[in-house]
Order: sequence, then structure tokens, then C-alpha cells
Amino acid sequence: MKQTEFLNVVMPFKDKLYRMAKRLLVSREEAEDATQEILLKLWSKNESMGEYKNVEAFAMTMTKNFCLDRLKSKQAGNLKLVHSNYTDENASLQRQLEAEDSVSWMERIMEDLPEQQKMVLQLRDVEQYEFEEICELLDMKPTAVRVALSRARKTVREELIKKHSYGIG
Repeated sequence: MKQTEFLNVVMPFKDKLYRMAKRLLVSREEAEDATQEILLKLWSKNESMGEYKNVEAFAMTMTKNFCLDRLKSKQAGNLKLVHSNYTDENASLQRQLEAEDSVSWMERIMEDLPEQQKMVLQLRDVEQYEFEEICELLDMKPTAVRVALSRARKTVREELIKKHSYGIG
């Protein structure tokens, strides 16, 4: 596979790889490094890439495994908890602060979810993957995916209700 073919195949889902890495690793820098590493690994397999039924699913699985390995490694103690700044030039300062607060609150809630629930929620609600694709990516049965998603959504909903009912917790 030539470089242009490779780029045409990989570039459409590069951002999904980054978002998955960001969800698991939290730090923007770590997620960028992980994405770069996955892209290098994919390039090293470019000769055999035509054999894969779904290159995107393969890449997402590689990203998930890489990030989980990274979290388990000794380097995980050194991971920085750095969050991206979300800005909207047209929003008033108040709205901008509220949006940043909501985004960071959602990130905190999702960070506290068990790994499996976090990944299922990220893939389904953020990345918009179909259930069958999630089952394949995470090597889970459809029932297990639905249960994990349901539990994750319930936890997020309960935490948001707590926050809005009682204020900052």
C-alpha cells in the first residue's frame, strides 16, 4: 500500500483514535502520543492492511489495547491530568465558563466509571459506533455491551442530577 492509499484509509478515523486515547489516558499530550504511536504501528503493517476486513475497527482495538497497556505500565504514575480548553469565540464569558464547567464535569464523571463502561459509553455515545462494532472492538457479547452502556448512562445521569440538585460536590 502506497502512502497516499494509506492516508486515504487512515485519515478519516484518525480523530476517533485520538478521542478514544484521550478518554482513556485523560492527558491531551498522552493521547496525542498514543495516536501517533498507533499510526506508526499501522504504517508498519501497511503491506498487510488489505487483509483486514475493517481497518478502522482494527485501529480502534489497537488504540484501546495500547492505552490500557500504557495505564498499567510504570509510566502510568507519571501521566499528567491535563484537560483541553474548550472555547467558543461567539459565546459570552458566562456561557463559556458554564460550558467548560459542564464539559469538565462530564469528563470527571466518565473518568470515574469502570474501564469497560467508559469505553462502551465513549464508543456508542461519543463516537456513534453501532452495537455490533462495539461488540467486535471490545470482544464483548451484545448483552454485556448493552448492560455496560445502561449502567454507565445511569451513573452519569445520577451524578448530573446530584450536581444540579445540590450544587458543586
